[in-house]
Amino acid sequence: MDIGSVPWLGPLLLVSLWASSAPASLLRRLGEHILRFQESSALGLGLGPDSVTLPKEGWLEQPLDPFNASDRRSFLQRYWVNDQHWTSQDGPVFLHLGGEGSLGPGSVMRGHPANLAPIWGALVISLEHRFYGLSIPAEGLDMAQLRFLSSRHALADAASARLTLSRLFNVSSTSPWICFGGSYAGSLAAWARLKFPHLFFASIASSAPVRATLDFSKYNDVVSRSLMNTAIGGSLECRAAASAAFAEVERRLRASRGARAALSVELGACGSLERAEDQAELLGALQALVGGAVQYDGQAGAPLSVRQLCRFLLGGRGNCSGPAPYRGLRRAVQVVTHGLGQRCLSISRAETVAQLRVTELQVSSVGDRQWLYQTCTEFGYYVTCEVPGCPFSQLPALPSELELCEQVFGLSTSSVAQAVAQTNSYYGGQTPGATQVLFVNGDTDPWHVLSVTQPLGPSEPALLIPSASHCLDMAPERPSDSPGLRLARQKISQQLQTWLGLAKEGQVRGAV
Repeated sequence: MDIGSVPWLGPLLLVSLWASSAPASLLRRLGEHILRFQESSALGLGLGPDSVTLPKEGWLEQPLDPFNASDRRSFLQRYWVNDQHWTSQDGPVFLHLGGEGSLGPGSVMRGHPANLAPIWGALVISLEHRFYGLSIPAEGLDMAQLRFLSSRHALADAASARLTLSRLFNVSSTSPWICFGGSYAGSLAAWARLKFPHLFFASIASSAPVRATLDFSKYNDVVSRSLMNTAIGGSLECRAAASAAFAEVERRLRASRGARAALSVELGACGSLERAEDQAELLGALQALVGGAVQYDGQAGAPLSVRQLCRFLLGGRGNCSGPAPYRGLRRAVQVVTHGLGQRCLSISRAETVAQLRVTELQVSSVGDRQWLYQTCTEFGYYVTCEVPGCPFSQLPALPSELELCEQVFGLSTSSVAQAVAQTNSYYGGQTPGATQVLFVNGDTDPWHVLSVTQPLGPSEPALLIPSASHCLDMAPERPSDSPGLRLARQKISQQLQTWLGLAKEGQVRGAV
């Protein structure tokens, strides 16, 4: 094992799971912005003058290919440790798994692991996902290296880290390890228990899309429903206004060159809208903006909520040109781009492809190339709007999404479809069969339709939180939290108490 010291360069990122087209890039950065805001708040509370200890950064030397013992190559994987609540060496260990982004010290200071650690005297550790953040092999991100990037490799890393860190911190052999994760990392938490039940005693999987899917049209089904949800500020009129706004954008795109030029200026696009592929990128970016308002509704740091979006879309007065819904969409674009610190809305397909082809390491990268590779080789998750009743544009269509896999990695559509099927076969899709995994979802979150929302058995519980967005249960507690969210957090704590009680009594087969 090699423990090093490298400056922390970024926050915990809970980025969007969309593949990395320009629209998806917007949604990924929205998730990054929200987590950075929440982490800074958590660190501000947890690292004050009265704090007992600071999170510690460490590094593990991990095999690049854990499935080939003759391959001696390795890379350094970052982890963080919060031991301020750890009361004894036989106490539980809460392992927060990283996903498709960087991990910072806030990963052990916020969310379920940090909030629940004081109750049980737990040691909290977070593990950055290979090929993200600073845990990237020095050789770069070319295809020869990316073949070592997958969820299966990440699970092998977690198992190896579990054994190495147990020795490093002198954790008792009887201490139960509990996995935590949100979004893609939530799937990893569930799969860690599925594949390594002798190492991980239980898991809390938040907003975990355990079913891979090529065409994720159901994402926009949930967005459409949520725009009509009065509990979060939606209405039938809001959903209709959203549809009208997109229809107006498409009408202007079909009109004259002058109309398209004016549209580019009014919507703050970064370039011209003369190319059909760039028009599709714009429409996708607008979908991502509306989808982001739903996916992260009500979260601290989110620049736009469903209630605000609907107020914009239905605000019928002003001096701007165009119908009210279109004016409202313009306003929403301004709010989000300003909130993210972006000067304009990226819509160039050519620039997207060029950026995704870069294989050199970039400190500022949030992992777009890596995540696209994982969607092309494991998960799909391509959000479309081609089914009847979808309130947005039918562009970009699925072939355009899949074309990125070919343009960037040379992977055919058939190979992507085959990879998605293999993922579901390997993990079991929405019936993974893992015991002692609690799946937690919000019904406003578009990703809940790919997760487990109903109990699959007495040891396979699930919670579906009314009007809750993506990973909202993991966010810092706020006075404005709904009764449903508060109750869900109590149930999570109660479930964990039950499992830890069983672990202590040694009554569950497989207890370590």
